[in-house]
Amino acid sequence: MTITQLKYVLAVAEHQNFTKAAEKTFVTQPTLSMQIQKLEEELDILIFDRSKKPIALTEVGSKLVEQARNIVNESERIQDIVDQQKGFIGGEFKLGVIPTVMPTLLPMFLNNFIKKYPKVKLKIEELNTEAIIERLQDGHLDAAIAATPLENEGIKERVLYYEPFVGYIPSMHRLNQKKKINVTDLDIDDMLLLEDGHCFRDGIINLCKTQKSYDEDHFQLESGSFETLIKLANEGLGMTLLPYLHTLDIKNNEKNNLHYFNEPSPAREVSLIFNKSELKMQIIEALHSTIAGVVKGAIAFQNVQIISPLTKAKSD
Repeated sequence: MTITQLKYVLAVAEHQNFTKAAEKTFVTQPTLSMQIQKLEEELDILIFDRSKKPIALTEVGSKLVEQARNIVNESERIQDIVDQQKGFIGGEFKLGVIPTVMPTLLPMFLNNFIKKYPKVKLKIEELNTEAIIERLQDGHLDAAIAATPLENEGIKERVLYYEPFVGYIPSMHRLNQKKKINVTDLDIDDMLLLEDGHCFRDGIINLCKTQKSYDEDHFQLESGSFETLIKLANEGLGMTLLPYLHTLDIKNNEKNNLHYFNEPSPAREVSLIFNKSELKMQIIEALHSTIAGVVKGAIAFQNVQIISPLTKAKSD
């Protein structure tokens, strides 16, 4: 049994196809098939049921894949230890970022990070929280930036910053004349939300649930972008809440529509998250220090109330 054979098994289990698995592992399909067959003969089991389309794991194969993933992770830790001992910060690093963070945070730190750590080959992908958790657990991401806490035992979280919510309230709205707003002012019935699947949306619903009941069938106006929500609000269709960093790019003629909360301001916790196996920690540390340092100067709020995207609101 070899690490290479286990990597081939993991690739086939993921893609459910020998040809695709071979492409992803940069070998020919016959080579990959032969190595997996050798492993099956050595263990005297069938890992894959080849009669099914797509190819499926057998019962024992499923158990083997789970253990194989642990073994491959631990084998990669050896190189990780060597890199850390040498002080080397480089190599490929796969980073996931949630959609409500990507457009504002990435321009703030990416150029700085690339210049400081030129040997790191970042591969960045925009993913929702559910996909991020799955890929971290499967080893297809090295780390991610997401709203926390996630309360997942297999994932570790390191807080990057706390980002307050800011009300975007057009001139015709009932709250426009208030210099600062309170959570108790919010009415879920006139709140424009991101479409389902965004954790920022869930955070707002959790925030509003503390004020009145929420009818999940009520909403018709939802969107996948903050820009669309702002346009809908400008048309008199309601108000919305924005993450603070997004408000830094608001047009000058729309800045009067921004209304901050009285403290403690409702906010989301944004963290760098990674698998509990803690591989590539030297790059994770470099990312954390770079991002936290850049954002620290942009967000000056101190007294905030953290609203979890997955659980009930809690104070920080």
